Amino acid sequence: MQFDKSTIVQFLQQQGQNDKAQQAQQELPQQVDHEQHADVLQRLGINPQDLVAQLGGGKLGDVMKKL
Repeated sequence: MQFDKSTIVQFLQQQGQNDKAQQAQQELPQQVDHEQHADVLQRLGINPQDLVAQLGGGKLGDVMKKL
């Protein structure tokens, strides 16, 4: 599943992980594939499968739709 980089950055910021959000801004491409970029996501402390579960229609997905 693909996500916009800004969605992942906001996800990290909402968790109070501003350093990791800044790192994500620098390291991730504009469109992030949870499988293709799994190594970078894991370095940022994000489990790619959890990302799909949370952003792919979970509560954060609902929040992001409102933004």
